[in-house]
Amino acid sequence: MIETIYIARHGFRSNWIDPNWSVLGGIDHPLAAYGETQAQEVAAYFRSLPVSKQPTAIFSSPYYRCLQTALPTASALNLPIYTEHGIAEWYSPAYIPEIDPSWSSIWYPSRTGEDVDQVHARVNGFLELFIPEVERRFSDKHKCILLVSHAATVIALCRGLLAQPDMPLRVGCCSISEFTRKPGAVGIVGAWEPKLLADGSHLKDGSSREWGFEDIQISNGKVINDIGIPGTGYIVDDTCGPQIQRSSL
Repeated sequence: MIETIYIARHGFRSNWIDPNWSVLGGIDHPLAAYGETQAQEVAAYFRSLPVSKQPTAIFSSPYYRCLQTALPTASALNLPIYTEHGIAEWYSPAYIPEIDPSWSSIWYPSRTGEDVDQVHARVNGFLELFIPEVERRFSDKHKCILLVSHAATVIALCRGLLAQPDMPLRVGCCSISEFTRKPGAVGIVGAWEPKLLADGSHLKDGSSREWGFEDIQISNGKVINDIGIPGTGYIVDDTCGPQIQRSSL
């Protein structure tokens, strides 16, 4: 049974230093050198924990910046990296040879975008399927896992685990949140206690580039004054949503 969930946001993006630096037509941005240093600091933090508290598997958004953030921890602790589209910011697969292909994503987000309510609904639906599926596939192998994702998704994950959909939270690059399962808790959403929330104390320069939902302008749950990513209007959502059936248990 999963007892501890760690959630990390990716490191500092290269396009925040040079707006012209990107891959996949501007959709996916790799880490800057500073972000790579932050990822190494995340690895040092997890390596410093008692073995019983270290994650034994990493589930990463398929975005390259998240995979880059996960890689130092995976290397330091000799862990597999599984890509999971359910914690992606946008459907955009990337590849590094360290990805373990044995995991199939539980959830595919909309490729045409989500409003604020939809990203929270996606994450809650994902959590309800993901945690039981990890426990089913791996039995008792993984008691502590690490999720590497993006600011908005990290916030939605934290809110979902605590069943606090309006909880104020800002997350910085390579910040870490930690949740432990409540004794005797039933279900997934709301069954966890926070030990850390978007903590950056493990980073030499502390938390940076913090983001919260209050940083975007919202009207009736919709993001306004955002032109989106050009060229995505033609995409058809033929695979979005849950990829497995909910358990009847």
